[in-house]
Amino acid sequence: MTAIAQQSSAAARPQASLRRSFALAALNKRFLFSLIVFLLIVIFGFLGPIILGRDTPLVTVGGLYDKPSADAWLGTDNFGRDVFTQLMYGIRTSLIIGLIAGGVATSLGLLIGTVAGFLGGLVEELLMAITNVVITIPSIVILILLFIAINTRSIVVMGVIIGITSWPWTARAVRAQASSLKTREHVDIARLSGAGTLSLIISEIIPFMLSYVVMAFVLQLSSGILQEAALSMLGLGPSGNVSLGIMLQWALLWESVRTGAWWAFVPPTLFLTLIAFSLLLLQSSIDEIFNPRLRRN
Repeated sequence: MTAIAQQSSAAARPQASLRRSFALAALNKRFLFSLIVFLLIVIFGFLGPIILGRDTPLVTVGGLYDKPSADAWLGTDNFGRDVFTQLMYGIRTSLIIGLIAGGVATSLGLLIGTVAGFLGGLVEELLMAITNVVITIPSIVILILLFIAINTRSIVVMGVIIGITSWPWTARAVRAQASSLKTREHVDIARLSGAGTLSLIISEIIPFMLSYVVMAFVLQLSSGILQEAALSMLGLGPSGNVSLGIMLQWALLWESVRTGAWWAFVPPTLFLTLIAFSLLLLQSSIDEIFNPRLRRN
Protein backbone atom coordinates (compact mmCIF):
# COMPACT_ATOMS: atom_id res chain seq x y z
CA MET A 1 0.00 0.00 0.00
CA THR A 2 1.39 3.38 -0.94
CA ALA A 3 1.79 6.27 1.53
CA ILE A 4 -1.07 8.17 -0.12
CA ALA A 5 -3.40 5.19 0.15
CA GLN A 6 -2.45 4.65 3.77
CA GLN A 7 -3.07 8.33 4.53
CA SER A 8 -6.49 8.18 2.84
CA SER A 9 -7.35 5.08 4.87
CA ALA A 10 -6.33 6.85 8.06
CA ALA A 11 -8.44 9.87 7.18
CA ALA A 12 -11.46 7.64 6.58
CA ARG A 13 -11.24 5.98 10.01
CA PRO A 14 -12.64 8.92 12.02
CA GLN A 15 -15.55 9.18 9.56
CA ALA A 16 -16.36 5.47 9.85
CA SER A 17 -16.06 5.67 13.63
CA LEU A 18 -18.37 8.66 13.65
CA ARG A 19 -20.99 6.80 11.61
CA ARG A 20 -20.84 3.85 14.01
CA SER A 21 -21.19 6.24 16.94
CA PHE A 22 -24.31 7.82 15.44
CA ALA A 23 -25.82 4.37 15.01
CA LEU A 24 -25.01 3.47 18.63
CA ALA A 25 -26.42 6.80 19.84
CA ALA A 26 -29.75 6.05 18.18
CA LEU A 27 -29.95 2.82 20.22
CA ASN A 28 -28.73 4.26 23.54
CA LYS A 29 -31.74 4.97 25.76
CA ARG A 30 -29.81 7.11 28.24
CA PHE A 31 -28.48 9.27 25.42
CA LEU A 32 -31.91 9.70 23.83
CA PHE A 33 -33.59 10.45 27.15
CA SER A 34 -31.06 13.08 28.21
CA LEU A 35 -31.01 14.66 24.74
CA ILE A 36 -34.82 14.88 24.62
CA VAL A 37 -34.99 16.44 28.10
CA PHE A 38 -32.37 19.03 27.20
CA LEU A 39 -33.96 19.83 23.84
CA LEU A 40 -37.36 20.31 25.49
CA ILE A 41 -35.78 22.79 27.89
CA VAL A 42 -34.13 24.61 24.97
CA ILE A 43 -37.44 24.75 23.08
CA PHE A 44 -39.23 26.04 26.18
CA GLY A 45 -36.67 28.79 26.65
CA PHE A 46 -36.22 29.91 23.05
CA LEU A 47 -39.56 29.20 21.39
CA GLY A 48 -41.86 29.45 24.41
CA PRO A 49 -42.04 33.27 24.48
CA ILE A 50 -42.73 33.34 20.72
CA ILE A 51 -45.42 30.66 20.80
CA LEU A 52 -47.16 32.10 23.87
CA GLY A 53 -46.69 35.73 22.84
CA ARG A 54 -44.80 36.78 25.96
CA ASP A 55 -42.86 39.89 24.91
CA THR A 56 -41.04 40.83 28.11
CA PRO A 57 -40.49 39.30 31.54
CA LEU A 58 -40.29 42.64 33.36
CA VAL A 59 -43.92 43.79 33.08
CA THR A 60 -45.96 44.05 36.29
CA VAL A 61 -49.11 41.93 36.06
CA GLY A 62 -50.12 41.63 39.73
CA GLY A 63 -49.13 42.21 43.32
CA LEU A 64 -46.40 40.93 45.61
CA TYR A 65 -46.20 37.12 45.39
CA ASP A 66 -49.68 36.53 43.99
CA LYS A 67 -50.50 32.82 43.92
CA PRO A 68 -50.63 30.88 40.63
CA SER A 69 -53.80 31.63 38.67
CA ALA A 70 -55.22 31.62 35.15
CA ASP A 71 -53.61 35.01 34.51
CA ALA A 72 -50.21 34.10 36.00
CA TRP A 73 -49.65 30.35 35.70
CA LEU A 74 -46.78 30.32 38.21
CA GLY A 75 -47.85 33.35 40.22
CA THR A 76 -45.94 36.61 40.48
CA ASP A 77 -42.61 37.59 41.97
CA ASN A 78 -41.63 40.27 44.47
CA PHE A 79 -42.41 43.01 41.94
CA GLY A 80 -45.66 41.50 40.71
CA ARG A 81 -44.13 40.14 37.49
CA ASP A 82 -45.18 36.86 35.88
CA VAL A 83 -42.87 34.05 37.07
CA PHE A 84 -43.74 31.78 34.13
CA THR A 85 -42.62 34.40 31.63
CA GLN A 86 -39.46 35.09 33.63
CA LEU A 87 -38.73 31.37 33.66
CA MET A 88 -38.70 31.15 29.86
CA TYR A 89 -36.47 34.20 29.48
CA GLY A 90 -34.29 33.09 32.39
CA ILE A 91 -33.67 29.70 30.79
CA ARG A 92 -32.78 31.40 27.52
CA THR A 93 -30.27 33.74 29.20
CA SER A 94 -28.66 30.97 31.23
CA LEU A 95 -28.35 28.72 28.16
CA ILE A 96 -26.79 31.47 26.02
CA ILE A 97 -24.23 32.27 28.72
CA GLY A 98 -23.50 28.56 29.14
CA LEU A 99 -23.07 28.06 25.38
CA ILE A 100 -20.67 30.99 25.09
CA ALA A 101 -18.71 29.92 28.16
CA GLY A 102 -18.58 26.30 26.99
CA GLY A 103 -17.44 27.29 23.51
CA VAL A 104 -14.71 29.61 24.78
CA ALA A 105 -13.43 27.18 27.42
CA THR A 106 -13.44 24.19 25.07
CA SER A 107 -11.72 26.13 22.27
CA LEU A 108 -8.99 27.44 24.57
CA GLY A 109 -8.48 24.05 26.16
CA LEU A 110 -8.33 22.34 22.76
CA LEU A 111 -5.86 24.89 21.38
CA ILE A 112 -3.50 24.92 24.35
CA GLY A 113 -3.70 21.18 25.01
CA THR A 114 -3.21 20.16 21.38
CA VAL A 115 -0.23 22.47 20.82
CA ALA A 116 1.39 21.36 24.08
CA GLY A 117 0.86 17.66 23.45
CA PHE A 118 1.89 17.68 19.81
CA LEU A 119 4.95 19.91 20.02
CA GLY A 120 6.22 18.65 23.37
CA GLY A 121 9.52 19.81 24.83
CA LEU A 122 9.88 23.34 26.17
CA VAL A 123 6.57 24.47 24.65
CA GLU A 124 4.70 21.71 26.47
CA GLU A 125 6.44 22.45 29.78
CA LEU A 126 5.68 26.17 29.51
CA LEU A 127 2.01 25.76 28.56
CA MET A 128 1.40 23.10 31.20
CA ALA A 129 3.13 25.25 33.84
CA ILE A 130 0.72 28.09 33.03
CA THR A 131 -2.19 25.62 33.08
CA ASN A 132 -1.18 24.23 36.47
CA VAL A 133 -0.90 27.72 37.94
CA VAL A 134 -4.34 28.73 36.64
CA ILE A 135 -5.97 25.49 37.78
CA THR A 136 -4.82 25.98 41.37
CA ILE A 137 -6.66 29.31 41.69
CA PRO A 138 -10.38 28.88 42.49
CA SER A 139 -12.22 30.14 39.43
CA ILE A 140 -15.16 31.47 41.45
CA VAL A 141 -12.81 33.86 43.30
CA ILE A 142 -11.45 35.19 40.00
CA LEU A 143 -14.96 35.56 38.60
CA ILE A 144 -16.22 37.47 41.63
CA LEU A 145 -13.29 39.89 41.49
CA LEU A 146 -13.63 40.40 37.75
CA PHE A 147 -17.37 41.00 37.79
CA ILE A 148 -17.06 43.43 40.69
CA ALA A 149 -14.44 45.36 38.73
CA ILE A 150 -16.30 45.69 35.42
CA ASN A 151 -19.12 48.17 34.94
CA THR A 152 -21.30 46.35 32.41
CA ARG A 153 -22.10 42.66 32.72
CA SER A 154 -23.75 41.73 29.45
CA ILE A 155 -24.64 38.17 28.46
CA VAL A 156 -21.70 37.93 26.05
CA VAL A 157 -19.21 39.41 28.52
CA MET A 158 -20.31 37.00 31.24
CA GLY A 159 -20.04 34.02 28.92
CA VAL A 160 -16.60 34.97 27.66
CA ILE A 161 -15.17 35.66 31.12
CA ILE A 162 -16.57 32.42 32.56
CA GLY A 163 -15.09 30.53 29.60
CA ILE A 164 -11.67 32.15 29.97
CA THR A 165 -11.45 30.95 33.58
CA SER A 166 -12.64 27.39 32.87
CA TRP A 167 -10.26 25.95 30.26
CA PRO A 168 -7.36 24.41 32.29
CA TRP A 169 -8.75 20.93 33.01
CA THR A 170 -9.78 20.54 29.37
CA ALA A 171 -6.28 21.57 28.25
CA ARG A 172 -4.63 18.98 30.52
CA ALA A 173 -6.83 16.15 29.25
CA VAL A 174 -6.43 17.18 25.59
CA ARG A 175 -2.65 17.41 26.03
CA ALA A 176 -2.58 13.75 27.11
CA GLN A 177 -4.69 12.75 24.10
CA ALA A 178 -2.50 14.70 21.66
CA SER A 179 0.71 13.25 23.12
CA SER A 180 -0.62 9.76 22.48
CA LEU A 181 -1.96 10.48 19.00
CA LYS A 182 1.22 12.09 17.65
CA THR A 183 3.01 8.72 17.83
CA ARG A 184 0.37 6.95 15.71
CA GLU A 185 1.25 5.52 12.30
CA HIS A 186 -1.10 7.76 10.32
CA VAL A 187 0.65 10.86 11.73
CA ASP A 188 4.06 9.52 10.69
CA ILE A 189 2.74 8.78 7.19
CA ALA A 190 1.32 12.29 6.87
CA ARG A 191 4.60 13.79 8.11
CA LEU A 192 6.57 11.78 5.57
CA SER A 193 4.18 13.00 2.87
CA GLY A 194 5.29 16.56 3.60
CA ALA A 195 2.43 17.80 5.84
CA GLY A 196 3.36 20.73 8.07
CA THR A 197 2.72 21.09 11.78
CA LEU A 198 -0.56 22.98 11.39
CA SER A 199 -1.82 20.52 8.79
CA LEU A 200 -0.93 17.57 11.02
CA ILE A 201 -2.76 19.05 13.98
CA ILE A 202 -5.89 19.91 11.99
CA SER A 203 -6.06 16.79 9.82
CA GLU A 204 -4.41 14.03 11.85
CA ILE A 205 -4.84 14.95 15.54
CA ILE A 206 -8.05 16.88 16.15
CA PRO A 207 -10.38 14.56 14.14
CA PHE A 208 -9.36 11.65 16.36
CA MET A 209 -10.22 13.67 19.49
CA LEU A 210 -13.68 14.86 18.41
CA SER A 211 -15.49 12.51 20.77
CA TYR A 212 -13.58 13.86 23.74
CA VAL A 213 -14.03 17.45 22.58
CA VAL A 214 -17.81 16.94 22.44
CA MET A 215 -17.85 15.51 25.97
CA ALA A 216 -15.68 18.36 27.23
CA PHE A 217 -18.02 20.92 25.67
CA VAL A 218 -21.08 19.33 27.30
CA LEU A 219 -19.42 19.50 30.72
CA GLN A 220 -18.24 23.06 30.12
CA LEU A 221 -21.78 24.03 29.10
CA SER A 222 -23.18 22.64 32.34
CA SER A 223 -20.42 24.29 34.38
CA GLY A 224 -20.99 27.65 32.69
CA ILE A 225 -24.72 27.61 33.48
CA LEU A 226 -24.13 26.71 37.12
CA GLN A 227 -21.38 29.32 37.53
CA GLU A 228 -23.67 31.99 36.10
CA ALA A 229 -26.36 30.97 38.59
CA ALA A 230 -23.90 31.19 41.49
CA LEU A 231 -22.67 34.62 40.42
CA SER A 232 -26.22 35.90 39.88
CA MET A 233 -27.25 34.78 43.36
CA LEU A 234 -24.38 36.93 44.67
CA GLY A 235 -25.74 39.93 42.78
CA LEU A 236 -23.25 39.70 39.91
CA GLY A 237 -25.59 38.48 37.18
CA PRO A 238 -26.09 39.88 33.67
CA SER A 239 -27.21 43.50 33.68
CA GLY A 240 -30.74 44.22 32.48
CA ASN A 241 -31.60 40.55 31.91
CA VAL A 242 -33.41 37.76 33.69
CA SER A 243 -31.61 34.47 34.32
CA LEU A 244 -32.36 31.48 36.52
CA GLY A 245 -29.75 32.68 39.01
CA ILE A 246 -31.23 36.19 39.12
CA MET A 247 -34.67 34.72 39.79
CA LEU A 248 -33.22 32.87 42.77
CA GLN A 249 -31.48 36.04 43.96
CA TRP A 250 -34.79 37.94 43.92
CA ALA A 251 -36.49 35.09 45.76
CA LEU A 252 -33.83 35.09 48.47
CA LEU A 253 -33.72 38.85 48.90
CA TRP A 254 -37.49 39.12 49.23
CA GLU A 255 -37.78 36.09 51.54
CA SER A 256 -40.04 33.98 49.36
CA VAL A 257 -39.07 30.88 51.35
CA ARG A 258 -40.17 32.43 54.64
CA THR A 259 -43.42 33.73 53.20
CA GLY A 260 -44.24 30.40 51.54
CA ALA A 261 -44.15 31.73 47.96
CA TRP A 262 -42.74 28.46 46.60
CA TRP A 263 -43.48 29.46 42.98
CA ALA A 264 -40.73 32.11 43.16
CA PHE A 265 -37.85 29.71 43.92
CA VAL A 266 -38.95 26.15 43.10
CA PRO A 267 -39.27 26.54 39.27
CA PRO A 268 -35.79 28.07 38.67
CA THR A 269 -34.24 25.55 41.07
CA LEU A 270 -36.02 22.69 39.32
CA PHE A 271 -34.90 23.81 35.86
CA LEU A 272 -31.29 24.34 36.96
CA THR A 273 -31.37 20.79 38.34
CA LEU A 274 -32.91 19.41 35.15
CA ILE A 275 -30.37 21.19 32.95
CA ALA A 276 -27.40 19.96 35.01
CA PHE A 277 -28.84 16.43 35.25
CA SER A 278 -29.60 16.14 31.53
CA LEU A 279 -26.17 17.44 30.51
CA LEU A 280 -24.27 15.19 32.92
CA LEU A 281 -26.33 12.19 31.79
CA LEU A 282 -25.72 13.21 28.17
CA GLN A 283 -21.97 13.40 28.77
CA SER A 284 -21.82 9.99 30.45
CA SER A 285 -23.91 8.39 27.69
CA ILE A 286 -21.65 9.95 25.00
CA ASP A 287 -18.65 8.49 26.84
CA GLU A 288 -20.38 5.12 26.81
CA ILE A 289 -21.06 5.41 23.07
CA PHE A 290 -17.49 6.27 22.12
CA ASN A 291 -15.80 3.98 24.64
CA PRO A 292 -16.48 0.28 23.88
CA ARG A 293 -15.36 -0.79 27.36
CA LEU A 294 -18.20 1.19 28.94
CA ARG A 295 -20.98 -0.10 26.70
CA ARG A 296 -23.72 -2.11 28.34
CA ASN A 297 -24.85 -5.40 26.93
